[in-house]
Amino acid sequence: MFSGKSFSEFFEELDDFEVVKQGLQSSAQELEDLRAESQDAKTSLIERKESEGELKQLKVLQQQQLKQQEDKKAVILRDTKGEEARYQQLISENERSASQIRAELFELRGSAAINLGDAIEFANFASQKTGVRPALILGVLKQETRLGEFLGNGVWTSDMHPTRDRPLFKVIAKTLGLDPDRMPVSAKPGYGWGGAMGPAQFIPSTWSCYGGYVNTRTNDCNNSARSMDWDTFWAGPWVYKASEDRLRNVRGKQSPSNPWDNQDAFLAAAILMMDNGASAGTYNAERLAALRYFAGWRNATNPAYAFYGDGVMEHAAYYQKQIDALKQLSG
Repeated sequence: MFSGKSFSEFFEELDDFEVVKQGLQSSAQELEDLRAESQDAKTSLIERKESEGELKQLKVLQQQQLKQQEDKKAVILRDTKGEEARYQQLISENERSASQIRAELFELRGSAAINLGDAIEFANFASQKTGVRPALILGVLKQETRLGEFLGNGVWTSDMHPTRDRPLFKVIAKTLGLDPDRMPVSAKPGYGWGGAMGPAQFIPSTWSCYGGYVNTRTNDCNNSARSMDWDTFWAGPWVYKASEDRLRNVRGKQSPSNPWDNQDAFLAAAILMMDNGASAGTYNAERLAALRYFAGWRNATNPAYAFYGDGVMEHAAYYQKQIDALKQLSG
């Protein structure tokens, strides 16, 4: 204003400055929008890479399962030298072998020993309470831990989800009077997290709604009102309530349910399968329930997980034949 220029020249320069200022603001907004788009693209890429990694791991598991099936067929064909009559005889002998049934069907190897009578009682009891076939319950346990043969070699402090499962796991172990550092849990796979417990492989956050654990701030096991974010919810504090222990109440126990207890594992698997729709009894309902057991309801129809549902149903069909054969041997 004091430069000696006319008032018209001054205001022209002032207008030019305002235009430049607005241009800079517009450029800054465009840069911010580009940064947000770049972050979204980065997040999408990470999610896609994680999904691709998960699918790759699932493909490896499926290939291993197929190889085991082919190896089993090869052994039978080798023993029979391709003779159809001998093949059928061997299958018949396998189906009617009481010793094989006891060894393969009704022993939870690697955990507490279980005899034939107890196993039948556990499976039938769980079936009576849930409507889920005993053979299907066994099929799930076979798929998860080879009927308790392998309960996992993971370390809870590193293989278990840090915010979702670790706080609750400590409460479960304390409630049961167990040392968390000594209890077997599944190791973290190439995708997701490990930390699953017992023959039925429940993670702590799922066990909460079956074993009687509630968040004291929401008074529930699943944040049903969505009143807080998930990390805050899983942080607790948690408390055990016998009245909310579904397994304890069904069994009429006087102690908290235990995911490493064989009978609790049978019943827990059956109740979860019932909740997933398996009690409808059809092939499709049972297979879908198994997929929900593995991948949850949202991901159950993902074709990448089909191998799990197929595997459970194959095991269930096998065990149904064994159970039927056992009835003939006993009758």
